[in-house]
Amino acid sequence: FIQMLRGTKKRDVLQLLRRAPEEMRPFLVEAAVATQSVASLAALSDFLDFSKEPDSLLEKFLYAAAFSPRPSGELLHLVLDKLDGKQLAPETWETGIVAVGSLVGKLCQQKLCGLQVVERGVETILRGLRGAEEEPEVVIYLLALGNAMLPETIPTLLDHAEDGPTTVTAAATSALQRFPVPYISSKVKRVMRRIFHQKRKSYDKTCRLAAAEILLHNHPSPMDVINILLATREMETETATFLLLKVQNTLRDHHHLARNIMKEIIGDPQINNYNFFSKVGISSSFSGPLTVTQDLISTFGLDLLFLEGGFLRKSVSDFSLLSHGQRLRAAQVTFEAQGMESRMGENLSEGEEEPELMAGMSATFFDVQLRPIIFFQGYTDLMAKVLLSSGEPTSVVKGNLLLMDHHQVIPLQSGLQVTVKLQGGLGLDISADMDVSIWEQELKTSVNARGSLTMDFQAELDSPFLQATLRSQTEVETSIHFDTMLRFSGSPVLMCLQLREEQVPYR
Repeated sequence: FIQMLRGTKKRDVLQLLRRAPEEMRPFLVEAAVATQSVASLAALSDFLDFSKEPDSLLEKFLYAAAFSPRPSGELLHLVLDKLDGKQLAPETWETGIVAVGSLVGKLCQQKLCGLQVVERGVETILRGLRGAEEEPEVVIYLLALGNAMLPETIPTLLDHAEDGPTTVTAAATSALQRFPVPYISSKVKRVMRRIFHQKRKSYDKTCRLAAAEILLHNHPSPMDVINILLATREMETETATFLLLKVQNTLRDHHHLARNIMKEIIGDPQINNYNFFSKVGISSSFSGPLTVTQDLISTFGLDLLFLEGGFLRKSVSDFSLLSHGQRLRAAQVTFEAQGMESRMGENLSEGEEEPELMAGMSATFFDVQLRPIIFFQGYTDLMAKVLLSSGEPTSVVKGNLLLMDHHQVIPLQSGLQVTVKLQGGLGLDISADMDVSIWEQELKTSVNARGSLTMDFQAELDSPFLQATLRSQTEVETSIHFDTMLRFSGSPVLMCLQLREEQVPYR
């Protein structure tokens, strides 16, 4: 369909979009974005009216742009024009800002940072961040900076990480975690040390743990590792357990940058002893390989951080791909519940602010951070959701994405030429749900991910006296369901984790 659209005039693309049945329009919009021809982008510009179109169709357009493998400056220009000065629904605006960050980052990876439209995109995010007054607004701009991964924005992220309230600190440290190792400078490490060791003020445990991870995962100094391990003696049981398991995971991971330093330090009996590693919390951190080949390692990781009373504070399930020193977060889903401490009868640390009661979820797919989803915010909202719950899971992302689009002409020694085309498309349907039962003292989370990948390869030799074509098509379908159930009415807390993977047809 994309190949057909590439040769189509603007008038015909626009007619197609306007006359298509409503259920077909999302697919056509995704295909037109993937095509990225001058005609298809001009047709989209005329067709999409952000003041009239349903939010679901606009989100489809913005996510298709955000996931585009090699976006053009014209696509970013279109997105910025559609967002500029419009009164949009909050969800559409959030998705748009996150998409601008992703497009800026991908254009810079293509060495197109100097384009005027890229500079306009960066300025849109930074100007919005400077003018943002509400915390949720600040968080969205910080997530957009995380998607862009521009080294010049690191000082801005550090300022928000160190001085912001809990949600802002969490978003800024999360954005910093995404930067490659060369960009985690000594200045970044100094700020992370101050956050972890709480030199200037008290920080939430999740922010301290994120700071510790940045220190441990980016060529840590032996002193940093020792100080982090020593600090666990002063921490609450659950936080200390979680951090010590992170260190032990590092020792098992043969590709980890800090593995050799860790081995040396753990060889010291003053640290590697029962007093340190006998924490008996129920928090856990695990990561291990799913598939290992010569060129690719796919891993599954699961982090569960509990409060002292047994309530789940944060869970992160992560599917990543590692190849030739590069890491791609294929899918990462984070559930978070905060403000439960006082309701579980826990005392806050001295100087720590009591966060508002909230539960939500954030997700990253193919290194693109999506806008967060809030399940409930505040006690009144929680009660309303509990009483009026539909039982339907929340859709995180659903649609069709062009993952690969490669075209190359290879001259042969004989003087002939071979034309090679490779396209890869992904159909994705991911939903998630969190169900909190105050009466039964239960918490359930579920992530359902269905995907189908299609690859189309064609090599063509065309000369006056010889024609030859080699073509191959590959299709894979897969479905993964990950459920957690916690019952914290008694002690110990009962926990059930289930990861189900359905049969994978491969054609």
